[in-house]
Amino acid sequence: MSWLQESTGGLLLLCAAAIAVLLALIIVVKLEPFIALLIAGFALALAAGLPVSKIVGTALKASDSVLETGFGGILGHIAVIVGLGTVLGAILERSGGADVLVEKLTGVFGERGAPIAMGLAGLIFGIPVFFDIGIFVLAPLVYVAALRGGRSLALYALPMLAGLSMTHAFLPPHPGPTAAAGLLGVSLGWVILIGVICGLPAFAAAGIAWPYWIGPRIRVEVPAEVVEAEAKQPVTVGGGSSLDAEASSTGGSVGGGSTTGGSGGGVATAERPSGGVGDSADGVGDGTGVDRDDDLDGGSAAGRPAEDSPAPSATVAGRRPVGLGTVLGIILVPLVLILGATFGTVWLDPSTFLQVLTFLGNPAVALTIAVLLAFWLLGVRRGSTVAELSEVTANSLRPVGMILLVVGAGAFFGKVISSTGVGDALAGTLSDAGLPIIVLAYLISCALRLAQGSATVALVTTGGIIAPLVQNEGYSPAQLATLVIAISAGSIIASHVNDGGFWIISRYFNMSVKQTLATWTVLETILSIVGFVMTLIVWALL
Repeated sequence: MSWLQESTGGLLLLCAAAIAVLLALIIVVKLEPFIALLIAGFALALAAGLPVSKIVGTALKASDSVLETGFGGILGHIAVIVGLGTVLGAILERSGGADVLVEKLTGVFGERGAPIAMGLAGLIFGIPVFFDIGIFVLAPLVYVAALRGGRSLALYALPMLAGLSMTHAFLPPHPGPTAAAGLLGVSLGWVILIGVICGLPAFAAAGIAWPYWIGPRIRVEVPAEVVEAEAKQPVTVGGGSSLDAEASSTGGSVGGGSTTGGSGGGVATAERPSGGVGDSADGVGDGTGVDRDDDLDGGSAAGRPAEDSPAPSATVAGRRPVGLGTVLGIILVPLVLILGATFGTVWLDPSTFLQVLTFLGNPAVALTIAVLLAFWLLGVRRGSTVAELSEVTANSLRPVGMILLVVGAGAFFGKVISSTGVGDALAGTLSDAGLPIIVLAYLISCALRLAQGSATVALVTTGGIIAPLVQNEGYSPAQLATLVIAISAGSIIASHVNDGGFWIISRYFNMSVKQTLATWTVLETILSIVGFVMTLIVWALL
């Protein structure tokens, strides 16, 4: 035991064993990742010889324990941000903003450029909206574009999926990059900047170049029930109306009790393909299509399409159409404020103006401002009552609890790694091997993602391992943000059958397992690799 607890080799062996236990509990035993992370963390702490008082505290005081500081440190950073971001996405989704966005983009790019329009819609709408909710909302528009274009459904679906996946992986306020930023101690402004720099080329490769190449080679038909509904009732994209909170009981919501996950506004849709879909974009699955982890994307069972749900109405009488400028403005407000505070701190001398900028650019304050704007511009001003908006808010927040528990448990696991000395041992080994820390971060994240399917577990576990290695090493905020994006890129690689998102995409877009592997799995791999290559370039320049 002395060798295990004190030597470099022993500590590394303990860490490897703890990760093996974690994976076994998730993959074989099929425990919720939240519980599995707790068990693995407690086991590692005890095996490494940490005193019980340090692990859980005493009966009188536990505030200084590894358990509470591990959980509390990260949740204090991300809970408010994730909650506000979820509410903002729900209000934007309920307003029918996606329909207006797609209508404008298809008008600009025309029928031949409709796949690019779908990709940009996913990219923009994906900033405030969770991945799987984005699918529920945008899928009907993809069906319409594919029917009108007469080409493979994959050509239109893949760009949209790439846009949603890039924003969910690389940009706050999504829980993944937000949690990683908290673990490594870097401001969200830097993460947004590096995420955009690295994410846009990755999106271009995975969301434009790849779909245009693979789309003509894999013919995927629009689901038969959608074709039948289209024949009975022509669909108008962006018909000048929008879905309000009152009339959207058949529309999708972030975790809300939706029956179809449908979109709003001027889009009439048939029932979506149903059965066997997971609860999130990249949670822990068991290979049956039933997801076991709400993961980064805030999915919930409430977001599943129902078996016999009616199509939402194509119009909502008496409601003012939502404007594209309003939608884009609400999305950009928090990003601009956060970036302003980050770079104001670097460029401006201390002053009252800088204090105001710092306050407004705090992520919690910036998102609160955006939510209030959304409440007024997309809700109250268009006829929704405060009670209706409160219901939307409450429904959207229901799945957030599991996300926060998984992230908190992952942070506890990382805190144990740091407290036991495993981090120092790993740092010494890394230094001796000459392996750059950014490469190590990416490879660990990839391995964990491939093994158990959950981006959350991959991300927070990797963040916990890497965090001790960057402490007191003098890395700049830009370098730490680049590490965050490298970890995030690794956490989305090669989505396959152990990932709930794989099954959502297979069922929603009428693809066999083989077709999903040949399209979506490759897309995620391209997005991951190109994103990582961009982080290497940025790292070298820094």
